[in-house]
Amino acid sequence: MRDYSRDGVRRSIEESCERLGLDRVDIALIHDPDDYREAAIEEAYPALEELRGEGVVRAIGAGMNQPAMLERFVTESDMDRVLRTGCFSLIEESGAASLFPACRERGLAVLAAGVHESGILANPDPGSRFRYGSPPIGAIARVDRIASVCAPYDAPLPAAALHHVLAHSDVTAIVIGARSATDARLNAEYPHEHVPRELFDDLAESGLTAPTIA
Repeated sequence: MRDYSRDGVRRSIEESCERLGLDRVDIALIHDPDDYREAAIEEAYPALEELRGEGVVRAIGAGMNQPAMLERFVTESDMDRVLRTGCFSLIEESGAASLFPACRERGLAVLAAGVHESGILANPDPGSRFRYGSPPIGAIARVDRIASVCAPYDAPLPAAALHHVLAHSDVTAIVIGARSATDARLNAEYPHEHVPRELFDDLAESGLTAPTIA
């Protein structure tokens, strides 16, 4: 049972600090409150605001898959950042349409997660996952076409996916998961791969991505 109450939030932060051996944390995000909207906005957020004022938390925000509620947080609160999961990647950019401008206007940092769309942009094989489920019809074929455009540039597909998101002017940082030590090492290397802008121009001209990177 999720607890988005004031006491639940304060208890969660206190227990996290104890486990970490710290007296404060840098960032605390309200995680996926889709089914607890009012509690998240009326109780969880004010509790985090209190903790920020007390110096227990440096920055506060929310992280969700869907943008509508994140936009409400952006416009109705004094958060420092948002975490957008999915819907802004090499194969999907709808997540940037209205949320990013709202964050820009209010000076919020944007953290982008799910840049590999649960795995299909890291390893597009028949067993790949897409947003926690099976890929829709045609998704793997499309990603294979993207990979074929990346090949002449010697740009690994996962690196291109990461650079595409990082190139957006509204994205402050990305959040990448890993299932193994090898994945973690590769994720650390991808930002240093050379991925030329011309690659993204070619992808756009081929109709495989949006025409511009902000």
